[in-house]
Amino acid sequence: MTLTQLALQRAGFDTLLGFQRAMGLAPSGQEDLLTRQALLPYLTGYEVYRLQPGDTYARLAQSHGTTVRALVTANPDQDPERLVAGQYLTVPFGFSVVPTTVPFTYTVLQLTLQGLKARYPFLIVNAITQTRFGRKVPQIAAGIGTRRVVYNAAHHANEWITTPVLLRFLEQYAQAVSENGSIFGYPAQELYQRTKLHMVPMVNPDGVDLVTGAIAPDSEEYRQAEQIAARYPQIPFPDGWKANLSGVDLNLNYPAGWENARQIKFAQGYTTPAPRDYVGAAPLDQPESAAMAELTRLVDPRLTLSYHTQGNVIYWKYLDMEPPGARQIGERFADVSGYLLEDTPRASGYAGYKDWFILIYDRPGYTIEVGLGENPLPLSQFEEIYRRNLGILTLGLTL
Repeated sequence: MTLTQLALQRAGFDTLLGFQRAMGLAPSGQEDLLTRQALLPYLTGYEVYRLQPGDTYARLAQSHGTTVRALVTANPDQDPERLVAGQYLTVPFGFSVVPTTVPFTYTVLQLTLQGLKARYPFLIVNAITQTRFGRKVPQIAAGIGTRRVVYNAAHHANEWITTPVLLRFLEQYAQAVSENGSIFGYPAQELYQRTKLHMVPMVNPDGVDLVTGAIAPDSEEYRQAEQIAARYPQIPFPDGWKANLSGVDLNLNYPAGWENARQIKFAQGYTTPAPRDYVGAAPLDQPESAAMAELTRLVDPRLTLSYHTQGNVIYWKYLDMEPPGARQIGERFADVSGYLLEDTPRASGYAGYKDWFILIYDRPGYTIEVGLGENPLPLSQFEEIYRRNLGILTLGLTL
């Protein structure tokens, strides 16, 4: 499914021509500028509405397929009893913002975060760095508690299905907070008051755009990636791409046995920038990994979750280090997900984000490997993956 098809589906139309006629646009059947502008609210999940005489929150909720509570949450500075014609309101639509039927490109990430921020203004969205190709790496903060946790996903480009897993959780959590409801049986407001969640849903946006097809084959970015991939013809291109567009595997770029990882990967032939498994010239020499390390230092989290794909397992140690409480927490994660709690294979147990966090902080850090099959995993697996991880993501805010 394309973004245009997603927007039409959300708007309730089968064809672009039908949408254009309903919206009073020139019925060309082509996606011109005005049509794209009219479709945009169905991708972000809200519109900015100018109040008319006689408008009330109840009437707006009925006409836009939303709720009064959603309107109150999205417009915290407005008094519902003192609406004035001519004022502008953010009006959320009645569907979920986070899409799960389209490849999760950097553009989809931006649209999704715009929509979530509009619906839930208490979310804090900013960038922790900019990649060497100009894409920003966003983080979202939710909560006001003194206990802090860091969740991250998509260090590896062809594991981008982990991005909507985190964002679906964020949306469900934010909605529960706004409605004074619960998530996985836990009162959301209590979690929000106790814990501050820092989420980096797409650590590697450059690589993700390559794998999802968002980078045009005639672009300089694509040509550079092709040149790197040509040195490793055994790796499918672009589906086998895990690295950033500089050819560095970001989850082998942290200072936790980095020299060991370099020795292992060099012995396997990954001695130059590659689609995967090249450790870089030095630890943290990439803007994405350096920014993740700096964010972690600033946040000083109690716990971290790093999302990857392949295996339906949870890795919880770095070498023989067992942070206090880590095994017990890992066993609870395993119980609610059905995943196995396992030691990281030593040959791949160096230089990852989780490894570095455990080494430096001696606190619980986990790599969650979701799904089975060949990367990139198909979106048909998404619902099952999310179902199995809702408990982990919620418990991470409590333990």
